[in-house]
Amino acid sequence: MKSGVRLVEIAADGVPMPRGPSRLSRFCGKALAATGHSAWQVSVLLCGDERMISLNRRYRGRNAATDVLSFPEDEGRKEEPVRGDIAISLPALSRNAAAFDVSENEEMKRLLVHGLLHLVGMDHGRGKSGKMLSLQETLLEKLRTEKIFGERRK
Repeated sequence: MKSGVRLVEIAADGVPMPRGPSRLSRFCGKALAATGHSAWQVSVLLCGDERMISLNRRYRGRNAATDVLSFPEDEGRKEEPVRGDIAISLPALSRNAAAFDVSENEEMKRLLVHGLLHLVGMDHGRGKSGKMLSLQETLLEKLRTEKIFGERRK
């Protein structure tokens, strides 16, 4: 891959693809650029709870649904290009939005930024959560006017 590549691919498995997946791609690019990165190759999988349970069991040993998982291509790598995969459960996104009393658009942005921060090498374990979550909130504030998610195709 050329060092200046900026690619975010969106796929759906077991759930309807949302309208305007290019908005999700552009948002990821803006968030990565805001973290100081200039090159990336990221894929985002939108899926249901069954697929997420399978991924969580296989890669984390947890037999439960979760909202977002990140898979950096090179664990711990912080240099460019940023490479990796993010999986987001759309049913979990909907549950979170209702529980946190936010729009699905806001929750999608939160899950994407959270996943992207993991791809750039950040971790909320081992006492580092304050820095990661603080940056997450800063990025979400910068990108607060972005409309990236809502009505899904039938």
